[in-house]
Amino acid sequence: MTAQRTAVFEAISCRQQKHQSAEEIYGSVKKHCPGIGFATVYRTLQLFERLGLIRHILLDDGRMRFQIVDSGNAHRHHHLICEVCGEVVDVEEDMLGALEEKLLTENGFTVKDHKLQFFGICKKCAKKQQP
Repeated sequence: MTAQRTAVFEAISCRQQKHQSAEEIYGSVKKHCPGIGFATVYRTLQLFERLGLIRHILLDDGRMRFQIVDSGNAHRHHHLICEVCGEVVDVEEDMLGALEEKLLTENGFTVKDHKLQFFGICKKCAKKQQP
């Protein structure tokens, strides 16, 4: 584990609740490792994803965001995405257990993982839009 890789991992884990883009992670790491290049950060993110330490999500803005993998959860958590301000909120509850069971029973299909994203307007933006 190099100093640069450690810095990348710390940048992700210290802001674990925020879904950071590679550019945002690079900006954080650059403060502590001024000589690091964006390519090094991006390759490190790819390595961490291959190792199962982080995963990416794609949002409607086309930017890949990264987050630490919670090894205690069998599935990814869900996301609430505000279409006004772009805020991403994690929903930890697995709401698809009954559907997964039905898929197994009726189709013999075992779900290993799923991604679920809800798009709408967050509470803050909804409040701003009220007359």
